[in-house]
Amino acid sequence: MQYDRSGLVQSLLPMVVNITALAVAATPPPQMAGAATEPGVASSEQKRALGSGFVIDPKGEIVTNYHVIDGAYEVIATFSDGMQLEAKVEAADRLADIALLSVAPPSPLKATEWGDSSTVKVGDPVLAIGNPLGVGLSVTGGIVSALNRDIMETPYDDYIQTDAPINHGNSGGPLFDMRGRVVGINTAIISPTAGSAGLGFAIPANGARFVIGQLRRFGWLHPGWLGIKVQQLTPNMAEALGMEEPRGSIVAYITESGAAAAAGIQVGDIILDYNGKALSDERALLRGIAETAPGTRVSLTILRKGETKVVTATVGEWPRQQWERFDAPVSPVKMTQAIEPNLGLTVAPLLTAQRLRLGLGPEIPGILITAVAPGTDAAWRGMAAGDAILRVQDRVMRTTADYVPALDAMRAEHRQFALLLIQPLKQTRPGPEWRALQIAPQG
Repeated sequence: MQYDRSGLVQSLLPMVVNITALAVAATPPPQMAGAATEPGVASSEQKRALGSGFVIDPKGEIVTNYHVIDGAYEVIATFSDGMQLEAKVEAADRLADIALLSVAPPSPLKATEWGDSSTVKVGDPVLAIGNPLGVGLSVTGGIVSALNRDIMETPYDDYIQTDAPINHGNSGGPLFDMRGRVVGINTAIISPTAGSAGLGFAIPANGARFVIGQLRRFGWLHPGWLGIKVQQLTPNMAEALGMEEPRGSIVAYITESGAAAAAGIQVGDIILDYNGKALSDERALLRGIAETAPGTRVSLTILRKGETKVVTATVGEWPRQQWERFDAPVSPVKMTQAIEPNLGLTVAPLLTAQRLRLGLGPEIPGILITAVAPGTDAAWRGMAAGDAILRVQDRVMRTTADYVPALDAMRAEHRQFALLLIQPLKQTRPGPEWRALQIAPQG
């Protein structure tokens, strides 16, 4: 298919703006050589952040990234014809990394049209327009390199990856398809240097439109919530559970007051679909929940002890303190020692002081890990002294005497892996986590 690229670009440029955000940056005062310093003493200077944005309403509504305007006391939008307008931050959300601005134009602006990002395919040609490195509006082209990229920024990562050159300053700018529709918001790059390495990432248009609708209606993101923590089922976890292939997300934690608990969902359940939609990974589940309005009744298909059942839950509203990052995934590794009966874990009773450090109430059974043998699968997978074991598969760890027999029971079933529900001492996201540990040689 032939495209009139120059004609398309000329029609799109008036819809894109350069964003200049002014903030106050605290900097340490200059010191003379050998002079003593006073902790906490700092001076202030102006910090200028440069980014991009695009018009979504002729009356003056503009979208950009949250990180472009974060902390700014003044925001200026500069249009392709040189017009500069002061922009007001109407609403913004840090986790979604989207901000909604408004300007007061002397006449109606030319606004962008949203595309359907669910129809975007790998290989589709795209255009990125923005303000790279502050040089002014620039146009680059490329293709969609990948979809549903997870760059470990949020629990919902679903980025469109493109090789269209994107640099610092492109943040908040539009990613257009060849019909001139916005299919993404350019947001991040991965590069060994400060410049583009052909790895640019854009928030898909459909997700962005959901966030913008929430910002317009409430002034902040108002996502749905079930009160669960889930993990993607891995091949090792599937083997431990006797499944032929990994499918779905396993529940690691349930909030007592959450909708999942009220619906009867249990720790260890595997969620296969959400409201009739199959799930590609745990991020798809969390996005589906977040994009469901609180108060909506939804169905979830779960697998429990080999049996499939459907449960119904009423989606609640996500508490703001629950906005946390995912832990980095653990890379598969090879064993460097023989597999010990206890997997190289020394355990002891879980006392009150340790429960306080772990945030575990007295009603939650568990045992304490006091030592982890170096080179074991447990060590490679990040387990450490101070962590607690709450379960082995579906067996609750009430005393240390429960531990090795639970592993032996798994070996008797000819499993190569066992699932341990761990409460880590050090973590970035609240709640227990499942770990699949090798209990028998592979072969």
